[in-house]
Amino acid sequence: MPESAGYLRIADDVMADVRSGKLKAGERLPSVAETRAEYSVSYGTVQLAYVRLEALRVIRRQQGKGVFVTDPKTWMREP
Repeated sequence: MPESAGYLRIADDVMADVRSGKLKAGERLPSVAETRAEYSVSYGTVQLAYVRLEALRVIRRQQGKGVFVTDPKTWMREP
């Protein structure tokens, strides 16, 4: 898969992990460096995934603390 599509895979995986119970609301996501290593993608690709997840209200970023999963009931539904 080209790296440009990698951000969709990361975003989809995060949403699937929450739906399956692997990730829970309020849980901190792995660091950008860990995510880059896991998916073999660039920093920008991880940031694109986070922008998508934020737009769908799946995650929230807290300056200096990390990126956290939100309650699935608050998520925006994809069109």
